[in-house]
Amino acid sequence: MSTQSLLIALLLTLIAGMGTGLGAFMSLLPQAREGRFLAGALGFSAGVMLYVSFLDLMPQAIAEMTGEFTPHYANMYSILAFFGGVLLIALIDFLVPEKDNPHEYNHVEITPVSKPRSGHTGMMLALAIGIHNFPEGMATFISALDGATVAIPIVIAIMLHNIPEGIAVAIPVYNATGSHRKALVWSVLSGFAEPLGAVVGMLFLINVWSPVLNAVLLAAVAGVMVYIAIDELLPGAESYGHHHITIICVILGMMLMAASILMV
Repeated sequence: MSTQSLLIALLLTLIAGMGTGLGAFMSLLPQAREGRFLAGALGFSAGVMLYVSFLDLMPQAIAEMTGEFTPHYANMYSILAFFGGVLLIALIDFLVPEKDNPHEYNHVEITPVSKPRSGHTGMMLALAIGIHNFPEGMATFISALDGATVAIPIVIAIMLHNIPEGIAVAIPVYNATGSHRKALVWSVLSGFAEPLGAVVGMLFLINVWSPVLNAVLLAAVAGVMVYIAIDELLPGAESYGHHHITIICVILGMMLMAASILMV
């Protein structure tokens, strides 16, 4: 790994994490809170993540494993790493209380609650989203090391996926404080967990990188992304009641990912 590739991966992860801050800005625009937009954004993100996981990351993981093991064991170890990634993100999901889980707040609504309660909700959401975004940041960083062709669509998908989370944090904080600045700060702080996860990943990987470790991480990242798409993005998109928009955007996300890979 070159220093340049590490810095580019860190920069891309930082850009992905900025999605929550973008969500805070967009919470000021009524159009950005409309169900059609959010359903489409979440569906598009799911399409990108599902396509890249099954048709890019997993085949690459198996190919790198095959260079070190027989095909049977290469497939077996890659599959184990994939489900290891699923279990990791599922465990984090389980440990975050349901009422503070960002997965439960994809359907962003403004409801009349008391100001103290609204502010507490926003801050707890920021904390929960930060915990959730930490492994997501590591996953984005690892995928970015695989090259810009794969990384850039993933970064776009993560940003789109973070926008509703940023809105979910900003609205209750703004309702409680009346301050756009505080709403933006809490949203941005929740997104900083992603570059933090990337830094931790870099410090861990820089001295122990090997083809086998790279294969394990690619497969685990695929598992994390599939879980996020199935557990969070697709149900969140469907919750807005625009089924056909969701499906169209899922397919568009897959088509964009396929086109970016074919252009290599």
